[in-house]
Amino acid sequence: MRLSIFLFLCTVSVLAQAEQERESNWRGTPFSSLDRTMQMPQDWKAMPVSYPEAIADADLVISLGQQTYPALRSIVEAYAHEHGMKIVIQSGTCGISAGKLLRKKVDSGAFCCPPGRNDRLPGLEFHTVAISPIAIIVNEKNPIEGISVEQARQVFRGKIHNWSQLMPNTRFDNVIKTVGRLHCKTRPGHWTLLLKDQESFSPKLTEVGVIPDLVAKVGQETYSISLETPFMVKEYDKQSRVKMLKIDGHSPADIEHVASGRYPFYRTYNLTTWSDKPEKREQTLALIDYLRDYIERHHQQFGFVPLSRLKEAGWVFADGELVGEPN
Repeated sequence: MRLSIFLFLCTVSVLAQAEQERESNWRGTPFSSLDRTMQMPQDWKAMPVSYPEAIADADLVISLGQQTYPALRSIVEAYAHEHGMKIVIQSGTCGISAGKLLRKKVDSGAFCCPPGRNDRLPGLEFHTVAISPIAIIVNEKNPIEGISVEQARQVFRGKIHNWSQLMPNTRFDNVIKTVGRLHCKTRPGHWTLLLKDQESFSPKLTEVGVIPDLVAKVGQETYSISLETPFMVKEYDKQSRVKMLKIDGHSPADIEHVASGRYPFYRTYNLTTWSDKPEKREQTLALIDYLRDYIERHHQQFGFVPLSRLKEAGWVFADGELVGEPN
């Protein structure tokens, strides 16, 4: 009897180890190393932040991205009005923010991912304001309600290619059409938590460039599947043609589950400051604190997980930047 129990426990342990190995083989790195600062020449370090002549009288210039511009723009505008400041808000992407920071054209740049190795410029600090789950999304006509992490990986790798393989007891017998927006390939986190690199995705993946097109494509094609944050789905799916799946039995709307670190896919939202520009740094930090406080009070509006929940759950921070998952 004891031998049978021992053999059973050994089998369970081997299966669990195999599952962890499969996960680690396909999952990308969640965060970058803090000790990899770009080497820049001395004349670059001495450069001031400068604005174009048209906005030379601005108090602050910040660059927001595809995710943060729709979510945070009105909050920044309210802050500027409340404090009698002229804050110029520019729209772009993580790459555009990185480029403007490299040229020292903005006081703060927003990223929807942890910084990559080329983003850590001398004097540049990263401050996390929240994380957001990334949902697996399908057309609202699709009868499926949930998927496992392993199934999601197999679908996007092209190993599961028909909906009947996921729902054998239904008549939804059609080829799966995977859709993706493989942005920020050099940065950790985001979609790389599903599959670690572009080469891991099926060659049949349909790539799109911007979030509205991704959401629209899933809403138009009955047999499609993709991944995006709940707030972006809400922002661009006004006719409710897209729905979010549970992953391993948990909805991306379950903020407590996401905060626990057990939800597999998420984005990390950061804003930057310049450590060697004291006055601008203090002004930017005050704005970041305002955004953090607003998100704390209204996080459900965005589907974000605020910093307080992350800290309670044991996520790792370094001087205000989220740098590690809970143990």
